[in-house]
Amino acid sequence: MRDPGPAPAGHLQAGSAPDVRSLSVLPARREDVVLRTADGLTLVGELALPLDRPPVATLVTLHPLPTHGGYMDSHVLRKASWRLPALAGLAVLRFNTRGTSSPRGTSEGSFDGGAAEGLDVDAARAFAAGRGLPRPWLVGWSFGTELALMHGLRSTAPAIEGAILLSPPLHRATDADLAAWDAAGTPLVAIVPELDLYLSPAQARRRFAAVRQAEVIAVEGARHLWVGEPAVRRVLAEIVRHVLPETSPESPPHALEEP
Repeated sequence: MRDPGPAPAGHLQAGSAPDVRSLSVLPARREDVVLRTADGLTLVGELALPLDRPPVATLVTLHPLPTHGGYMDSHVLRKASWRLPALAGLAVLRFNTRGTSSPRGTSEGSFDGGAAEGLDVDAARAFAAGRGLPRPWLVGWSFGTELALMHGLRSTAPAIEGAILLSPPLHRATDADLAAWDAAGTPLVAIVPELDLYLSPAQARRRFAAVRQAEVIAVEGARHLWVGEPAVRRVLAEIVRHVLPETSPESPPHALEEP
């Protein structure tokens, strides 16, 4: 496990008042990890844990489309790992799906359009269970939402508490996938940018109406890629609000609010 080391100058130190900026890396225990898939591949990733306490819940993150630049370091997921262990006590697991590269390394295998990637999702859920990480939620972004919808309920991996979908395009996930979520009753939250060119909030409400427990949250002024610090803070605040409703019934932690 990597030593967290000192926080960069100007960043939050453990026990200090929150002062979170765009590139803040808050104290955490960070560990390079490998995941093993059922078809024999090794996937590279990172686990970030709270520095001085056990995690209260776990985010298993699924990155955007690797053929269009998505990987485990896509900025919303990277900032979740930088901030949420310290601010919300969450464990954050990031990894590259098969054939995807990042500074952490390249996962074995090759891109399969979302099909064989189901084994990657299984491997991440199994890793979280094997490490005893509590209350796992899938957090997918764009292509990662398709993986969550198509594979998140598979009985071949440990159960999840729910899924949070950032900018879901609903290109690969089918009506049958949505029907399965409806039947399971597993919590499902879609966070949809107002200006998303792939699926607008109105379209999302129509599609997700098939899942009775689904919640669709429209974010005014945001786009598919969640560019800008206010957009990132809103996304992270919504994640915390849904994963840990008991700790923030009315509002997210102060450091997650818009400056």
